Amino acid sequence: MPVLNAVLETSLYVDDLDRASRFYEDVFGLSRIIEGDARIRAYSVGGRSVLLLFKRGASNCTTQLPFGTMGPHDGSGPLHVAFAIPAAELAYWEARLAEKKINIESTVRWPRGGTSLYFRDPDNHLVELATPGVWTIY
Repeated sequence: MPVLNAVLETSLYVDDLDRASRFYEDVFGLSRIIEGDARIRAYSVGGRSVLLLFKRGASNCTTQLPFGTMGPHDGSGPLHVAFAIPAAELAYWEARLAEKKINIESTVRWPRGGTSLYFRDPDNHLVELATPGVWTIY
């Protein structure tokens, strides 16, 4: 069987690309790695993966790129994304979310020792900050 190394990128579909960008840049300090396209923003997460924000409906057609063709994709409804954080920074993140007036919807303390904070982004996606001990592999 060929090897899979990691999930390289994940995407969220948003109604207002500028509003979503401001949220992810302001709350998480993410840096854009591509811009200039009215349908997408891409962010480096931990230098290992990519968060893609797509304008909802703008990629629901074949996209011809100078170097190839990408098939259509889109999403609707509240999706979920989880970011890994060190356990030692959990209190920092709780304080940061409070400072940004972001309501923590729930806190889950997992049997393996991990903790997850759940809250919503401006498009109602469920965002999670998770410490080690959530999964057997994390």
